Amino acid sequence: AKIIEIAKRLSLQAAKGGAGGEKLCEKHQEALKLFCEEDQTPICLVCRESQAHRVHAVVPIEEAAEEDKEKFQAHVQILKDRREKLLGLKMAEEGKSL
Repeated sequence: AKIIEIAKRLSLQAAKGGAGGEKLCEKHQEALKLFCEEDQTPICLVCRESQAHRVHAVVPIEEAAEEDKEKFQAHVQILKDRREKLLGLKMAEEGKSL
């Protein structure tokens, strides 16, 4: 559920950013180059130095995106495996009922 919420938030931010160029911070109009792991949101360099994010763990946005991509792929693989198992069980039960 948390992953879906993050994906929705990222989709909304992508829609706000428009079709071209880098996304900009709404407060400072600076490029969003960092990702605050505490708040799960992209931030600019000025936000990083603000009281709101100073003590938070922050990584480059590309690194955070790559980590999330790997997590999504792992979850997708787990779901595919579960689906295959369930389809196998379904086929076995259908065979028994026949």
